[in-house]
Amino acid sequence: MLDRQPVSPTPFLPQTLGALALCASLLMTGCGGGGSSSAPAAAPSGEESGREVSDEEVPDTETPEPPPEAEPAGPRKVIFVGNNWEGMVDVIDASTYKRLGRINGIPDQTEREKAIAMNPLDLVFFQGIRVLIGEGHHQYVDDMYSSNDGRLLIVSRPSYADVAAIDIATGEVVWRFEVDGYRSDHMALSPDGTQVAVSASTGNVVHVLDVETGEEQGKFPSGDSPHENIYSEDGKRIYHASIGTVYTPLDSELLGGVTDALLGKNLLDATKGERVFQVVDANSLEIIKTLDLEADLEAAGYGNLSTAVRPMAHTADERYFYFQLSFLHGFIEYDMEEQKVLRLAELPDLTGPLVTRETYVNDSAHHGIALSADDSTFCVAGTMSDYVALVDRDDFSYELKTGIGEKPYWVTTSKDGDHCYVSWSGTDQMSVFNYTSGQEVARVDVGDHPQRIREGSVPEAWVEDQGSLFLP
Repeated sequence: MLDRQPVSPTPFLPQTLGALALCASLLMTGCGGGGSSSAPAAAPSGEESGREVSDEEVPDTETPEPPPEAEPAGPRKVIFVGNNWEGMVDVIDASTYKRLGRINGIPDQTEREKAIAMNPLDLVFFQGIRVLIGEGHHQYVDDMYSSNDGRLLIVSRPSYADVAAIDIATGEVVWRFEVDGYRSDHMALSPDGTQVAVSASTGNVVHVLDVETGEEQGKFPSGDSPHENIYSEDGKRIYHASIGTVYTPLDSELLGGVTDALLGKNLLDATKGERVFQVVDANSLEIIKTLDLEADLEAAGYGNLSTAVRPMAHTADERYFYFQLSFLHGFIEYDMEEQKVLRLAELPDLTGPLVTRETYVNDSAHHGIALSADDSTFCVAGTMSDYVALVDRDDFSYELKTGIGEKPYWVTTSKDGDHCYVSWSGTDQMSVFNYTSGQEVARVDVGDHPQRIREGSVPEAWVEDQGSLFLP
């Protein structure tokens, strides 16, 4: 097992507002506990047998060849659902939507938490993540991808500040990589399946790791709280966004509005830290382009919107991007070629008068957006309003799906492009919607607080081994 350790101990000198705010907020709120093969012998030739075989003696039918040896079963195509608070990953058949089994994303829990308890600073951040970001829960599984052969499951584990590769067949940790800082977050898998890019929330960098070995191939800098990563289809670029200090309490719309009216600027916005959107060369890890979203939003007449890009989607040609922003019930359309905001899609706010911005989960009004393969329909998670919206890309007309579950926290388009997967983090289920019909075609019970959903594969033998597994 590869276990990366820091080169040298680093004293606690936080370099960013995010780290300071997390520690300060924690101190104010207090800490809690936390075979072989054989071939038939060749028939003797006529010469070897001492006589020739006449045409008449040739049988009418040839001796049938033995059937070829059976090919070993390939990996099963599945859907992974990561249950953040529980630490388990549910495995669902990608064709039947039946739950096949579960993978423990934290098989080394005892070892990891013992090590954390022995380091006071690690313990502060471990509990800080629980109090400030995890809604009172440790964050064990944020994101996950399988290796191309279905042998490994790569898991980012926020509360452990690491990425670990789990051998799916044995359930054991194969390698483990500690990220910079104290929390890991969203990941992206390169199109060829050889690398994962993982955001280090308090380290303000994105690490690029080798899937098979866990070795770092490089890293690039980001703003405060690096978040979403997406590889381009050709694997040459990484689209990356940081979201700032989403766990601070300084989100009052009223106070921000007052300062905006008096001074022409929402002074509370400055407390949210550095928020960036970057296009990164996936080979050199050099930053190719950085968007000035503040200026672009202002130019489009949307200067009151946050510049923190949350989940995002894009058209197949990667020209038009669709960004969810902190506090926004909807999303913006951005022309990457012209570098300007084109349109704003406004979706219903069903939170009610008693729900204030300060209570939004990590500043997310909406958290999850995906686009159908034909670029015609969006699937949007209305997180704080408990709905899924299917939105027409042409005119932004929409259909709301309500009364299904609570707190949808991620959406993903299936690899065939026809379906949208939705995690209901509040009611512990996953839904499958058909883009064309708009209907929910499946709903599956999963574990505690499902978030990220990814398609991948597992060994067929592992599936067979789950036959007697009790699935709660």
